[in-house]
Amino acid sequence: MAVGASLGAAADFLSLQNVTKVFMDGQNRAVVAVDEINLSAKAGEFVSIVGPSGCGKSTVLRLVAGLERPTSGTITVQGNAVVGPGRERGLVFQSYGAFPWLTIRENVAFAIKNAVSSTDIVDRWLKDMGLTEFAGSYPKILSGGMLQRLALARTMIVEPKILLLDEPFGALDERTRESMQELLLQITSRNRCTVLFVTHDIRESVLLSDRVVVLSSRPGRVRAIINSTVTKPRSRKLYGTSAFELLVASVADQWEPEQPANR
Repeated sequence: MAVGASLGAAADFLSLQNVTKVFMDGQNRAVVAVDEINLSAKAGEFVSIVGPSGCGKSTVLRLVAGLERPTSGTITVQGNAVVGPGRERGLVFQSYGAFPWLTIRENVAFAIKNAVSSTDIVDRWLKDMGLTEFAGSYPKILSGGMLQRLALARTMIVEPKILLLDEPFGALDERTRESMQELLLQITSRNRCTVLFVTHDIRESVLLSDRVVVLSSRPGRVRAIINSTVTKPRSRKLYGTSAFELLVASVADQWEPEQPANR
């Protein structure tokens, strides 16, 4: 286990170098969301970002997704600068975002509807996500867990190199969340994509991740990085083991308490 200020220099598949993002608030005052973020991830690595509310976790994801531009600093994927959204980066939010006017099949197929053999690919993802029997139905009949399976299928079907997840399981009940964690580990391992995962749940971050990045209170800065020491494949059987609980304690020790708002 190691605690450090940045991910290793060799981990350059995804790289954020000195990234700062400044927003203007409603009174036209500059608000620094994240400050001098240096963070990298290796190809196929699962990295979680945790920290107090308002520390800029979601901002980091939006910057990597290309939905926001950094005020300063650079973001690269395989050495290429991120200047906007791209198919190689898939983003899944906590809110489900299905197209209500399309069937489940049409939702999954949306990004590849003109691809060769798209029917076979869609069938595979419907099966993998346990949605085959609902293929001709509309999203309104699905539970929260099923909607997140739909969101994952729609994102993963284009085979992104990087999967960005912004608290995707935060609104789910505990048992559904457990099954989604297991499913996420299975599909990301199978597809060998790099994952950047935002969560408020320390135990979830330790269960899923090769490394956990802890951000400070706003403005978000990299406070620590905890390297996982637990063996793969990971499962909830790790809960209660000494190695797992030591990692949880290490992340918790680096988590700053939320600061009260200035009055």
